[in-house]
Order: sequence, then C-alpha cells, then structure tokens
Amino acid sequence: MLSSIFGPLIRGYTLRLGKVLYRTGISPNAVTVTGLFLNALVALVLAGGYYTTGGICVWLAGSFDMLDGAIARAGNKVTRFGSFLDSTLDRYSEAVLLLGLLWHFLQTGNDTAAMLTYITFVGSIMISYTRARSEALGVRNETGLFARTERVVILGALLIIRQPVLALWILAIGTNLTAAQRVYHVYRAPGSS
Repeated sequence: MLSSIFGPLIRGYTLRLGKVLYRTGISPNAVTVTGLFLNALVALVLAGGYYTTGGICVWLAGSFDMLDGAIARAGNKVTRFGSFLDSTLDRYSEAVLLLGLLWHFLQTGNDTAAMLTYITFVGSIMISYTRARSEALGVRNETGLFARTERVVILGALLIIRQPVLALWILAIGTNLTAAQRVYHVYRAPGSS
C-alpha cells in the first residue's frame, strides 16, 4: 500500500541518486552485497537491544537496499542475475535483521517476542515465495498490504519509539495475511481454479 502511494516519488529520488552513484563506477551488484553487510551490522545492534539506534539503522539500511536497482537503471545495466541477486539478498537481509531481534529476545527471556519474531520471519518468506511461485505460473502478484517497504517502515518506526513487540505483533499478523492474500489472488486468477 505504501509502495503504491510513495513508490513513484521514492523511485524518482533514488533514480537521481542512482545516476550520481553510477558515475562513480560502483556496480549495482556490489551495492546489493554491501546492503546485506549493512543489515548484518544492524542485526548486531538489535541483538544488543539498542532499539532506537536499531530502528534508525533499519531505515538507513533499507534505503540503501533500493540503490542497487537505481544504479542499474541509471546505467542501463539491469540484468537477470542482478535482479535475482537483489531478491535473494533482500531475503537474507530481512532474515538477519529478525535473527538479531530473535537473539535479543532469547537472551532476555521474552518468549512471546521470540515466537512473534519467528512467525514474522515465516510470513516474510512466504510473501516472497507466493509472489515468485505465482509469477512462475504466469500470474502477476503484488497483492497485499505488507510488501518489503511497509515492513521496513513499520519495523524501523516502532523500534525508534521502543515498541519492538508491537512491531512484531503487527508484522506477524500482516505478513501472513499478505501471503494469504496472494494465495487468494492466484485462486481468483482466470484459469487457476
């Protein structure tokens, strides 16, 4: 939902920044790999329980994740491998962030938050899986409220105000609801049932 509202505006800014970065000679794939590294550092911050700093870093690393595609488009270097690498490492980035939170909650004995983190992880992975699988069947599928942008915005915002458990409740429900919406979208697609 946020993606469809703010997506064109954000893409405009990132494309301009992508043009600037392209002139430096940095490759889109190098930016993709660097984004994963940054998210791993953010996970360490979250594992330490530094919610506010972690929330800001979630946003910074999340915005960095958008630059690889902008650089590729600016230099007309969009490739199938680059797109595949970006999608794959985005999943790892999200997983490592949630691992940081999971580690923190296990260390502090917050079993409810640890379980919510796991449920959020499953929902996030299923959002990507249902999209990839449906598109392999020829059904375009970006249905649902909790795409990656929404997840990054919600997690970062609620960490900043030190409400990680509320963030996880919202994400645990929202991610799995979005995956279910995508399943239903394929079910309703012409020729699917």
